[in-house]
Amino acid sequence: MSIPLILASKSKPRRDVLYAAGICPTIRVSHVDEPAALESAARTAGVTVDDLTVDQRVMILAEAKAQAVHRAYRNVAATAAAATGERVIAYPLRAAEVQAEDAAESGSGAPNATAEKSQSIDYSKDRIATTRDFSGVDMPTVTEPISNVIAMQPGLTRATVGPLIIGCDSMFLLDGECYGKPHSAEVARERLRRMRGASGELWTGHCVIDFATGRVARGASHAVVKFGDFTDKDIERYIATGEPLEVAGSFTLEGFGGAFIDGIEGDPHGIIGISLPLLRKLTRELGVDWTDLWNVKRGESAPEAADAAGIPAAGKDNLPPVENVHQPGDGWVDCACGRKHWGTNGASGILLARRDPATGKVTDVVMQHRAAWSAEGGTWGIPGGATADGESPIEGALRESYEEANITPEDIEVVGSYREDHGPWAYTTVFAFEKPGHHVEPRANDDESKEICWVPIDDVPNRKLLTAMKTDWPRFAARLRELAGAYAAK
Repeated sequence: MSIPLILASKSKPRRDVLYAAGICPTIRVSHVDEPAALESAARTAGVTVDDLTVDQRVMILAEAKAQAVHRAYRNVAATAAAATGERVIAYPLRAAEVQAEDAAESGSGAPNATAEKSQSIDYSKDRIATTRDFSGVDMPTVTEPISNVIAMQPGLTRATVGPLIIGCDSMFLLDGECYGKPHSAEVARERLRRMRGASGELWTGHCVIDFATGRVARGASHAVVKFGDFTDKDIERYIATGEPLEVAGSFTLEGFGGAFIDGIEGDPHGIIGISLPLLRKLTRELGVDWTDLWNVKRGESAPEAADAAGIPAAGKDNLPPVENVHQPGDGWVDCACGRKHWGTNGASGILLARRDPATGKVTDVVMQHRAAWSAEGGTWGIPGGATADGESPIEGALRESYEEANITPEDIEVVGSYREDHGPWAYTTVFAFEKPGHHVEPRANDDESKEICWVPIDDVPNRKLLTAMKTDWPRFAARLRELAGAYAAK
């Protein structure tokens, strides 16, 4: 298996450059306060921000972004490694009732009988994402200490190399002045007028961190860009596209702005914001061959957002956000249960509970009201998603729950899990409590949710639940109460 790569950037051009070069990265935005990072670095060096050179600035910000994502993954790994309790594994397809039902349907020549039967509790109109109903089925189960799983299962806590985390930052130098993103039409207009017919330097800082070892490699790429003599009309029309407002230097090579660039001296990929030759050298410094990062077949195109979501186009309100991108682990699996499931490595989510400080009893759980465009959109479930390459189901659940619902892993503790195993695919529900003295403030961090909130445990059955959650909730509620009782007795 290839070594996973995490890109600490939401830049689509950077993603596209990596994808074209054979690498599909996991995206984790750093949310770094860039002015604060520069001020802190300048203060440490005993200078002002204005004294920092352009290459120093992009290197400082690239490392700040990579380190922020590194810390986030460290928190995920630490919380997963500290998990306690038991993992219950259920095998519904081995149940006698299910096998008999499947045999009967196969013999009757009615391959859609199970799908039709489940419609009574299935709220989805999506023909490929419907979860099969196993309520009332006596499923064979296996119970084992969760610590055994952590010790044996591949993931961040056992990695010897990778994943590699890449931070990047770009700035444009013109007439001795550093330019970042203009953010407004007025600033972009003034800059573009200064740039026409002139030459400037585009600098991009790179920082690569090997998660397994903590080793860091840094470098900067730069190229000279010569601009054409474009007109005021050209500038106004270019600004109207919106493209120059959120890119370093107010221009792009690979977009609308490419026609106004007459020449480049240096690395063209650096102009786009990520230098492949420099990254190859930096990864080699960390002992990783560039070809070990390849996880895309030659000529393979990244799936469109709608394809990645697996939702048939059913009106503009049901389309996934255009910002959605394919990531490692995304994709549909044709399951032995006769359905399709999301996550080529399986999927997982966090069922986080809050306990009464006085009694220790569970009072509320965090629930996700799913976006209309998602599978079974409009229903309620728990935050989670596909397990990425290089992470365990518990680590994937912790990562996804933070990205989707702002559930900070350092504020919770894992107390058990439940894995529904279908053979080629499995979903792991991770049970967790807020740590004593800690307070999680859930919120929707992306467009996969209508809302994320604490729901009183007794009110959960009254919600319009995701099919699988409706099936599993009675046993999940009972287990949460059992776990809370054992936790309080410690």
